[in-house]
Amino acid sequence: MSAVQHARILGIGSYRPVREVPNAEVVDAIDSSDEWIQQRSGIRSRRFAGADETVVSMSVAAARGALAHAGLEGTQVDTVIVATVSHLLQTPAAASLIAAELGTKGAAFDISAACAGFCHGVALANDLVRGGSAEHVLVVGVEKLSDITSATDRGTAFIFADGAGAVVIGPSDVPAISPVVWGSDGEQSDLIRQNIDWGTAVRDNVDEMPHLVMQGSAVFRWASFAMAKVALEAIDKAGLTVDDIDVFVPHQANNRITDVMIRTMKLPERVRVARDIVDAGNTSAASVPLALSRMVDEGEARSGDKALLIAFGAGLAFAAQVVTVP
Repeated sequence: MSAVQHARILGIGSYRPVREVPNAEVVDAIDSSDEWIQQRSGIRSRRFAGADETVVSMSVAAARGALAHAGLEGTQVDTVIVATVSHLLQTPAAASLIAAELGTKGAAFDISAACAGFCHGVALANDLVRGGSAEHVLVVGVEKLSDITSATDRGTAFIFADGAGAVVIGPSDVPAISPVVWGSDGEQSDLIRQNIDWGTAVRDNVDEMPHLVMQGSAVFRWASFAMAKVALEAIDKAGLTVDDIDVFVPHQANNRITDVMIRTMKLPERVRVARDIVDAGNTSAASVPLALSRMVDEGEARSGDKALLIAFGAGLAFAAQVVTVP
C-alpha cells in the first residue's frame, strides 16, 4: 500500500443493549431521586448489557453496521483498533477476537485511553491510512461499564452505561479528518480511576469487584473549561473557525459540562449538539461514536457536515478533531 494524501470516515455503525434502565431502577441503592440525577447530569435512562451482550459481540454488531454503511466487507479491513477499558481479559485483545468474527486478517489491537479512546483511535487510523500502513481501518469504541460500576456508589452508579460505536476510515481525495489535539494529565489521575487493581482483588480475596470511582466536582471543573480550549485548538488546527462547524459531538459525560463548553467556545446557535447522554448515559469510549451515529440516523448530522469531536476522561486523557460526516 502506498501513502495517500487524506483519509475520511467512510461509514458508521452502533449497537445499544436491549435493556433500558430508567433512573427509578438505580435511585434506591444510592439514596437519590430521578429529579436529582436529571438536574446533576441530564440522564433519564441508560442501557445495561445482558450476559449475552459482551464487549466483543456489541463491537461486532456496531462494526457490521459501519461496514455496511461504507459498502465494504470485513475482509477489506486491514487494521482493527478497539478503544475500551472494560474488556476484562488482560489478553487476548478484544480487537483480535472482533477481527476474527469479521474475517479480518490484518493488525488488531486495543487501546486504553478511557473516554478519550475513540478519538485516539480515529487519530491513529487517520495516520495509518495517510502513511500507507493500511487502506481501511475499523475503529471501535465499546464499553460494558456495568461490569465495573458499583450499584451503591452515589457518584458513579447513575452515570455509566454500556454500548458500542464503530467507524471505518479509508482514503479520501480531500481533507476529512483534521490533525488531532490530544494529551493527558497524569498528575490528576486520581480524579477518575479504578478503586483497586485486579491483582490486589484476587490476592487479598476482596469481596467486591474492582470498580470505577470519580471525584465528580473536580472533573466537572476540569472538563468544562480546559476542554473548551482544547476544542477551539482543534478547530484552529483544522484551519476552520467556530462558524464553520455544523455539528458538535462532545463526550457524553454530563449535559452541564456540554452547556459550559458551548458558552465558553461561543458556538453559534445553529450548531447541532449531541445529547445522547439523556437516554444512553456515559458509555466512555463508546459515547462519541454512539452519539454521532444517532445524529446521522436521525438526520441531525448530514453527509458532508463538519463535526467537532472531543472526548475526555480518566488519565486524565483528552483528544479532539474535526471530521467530515460520512
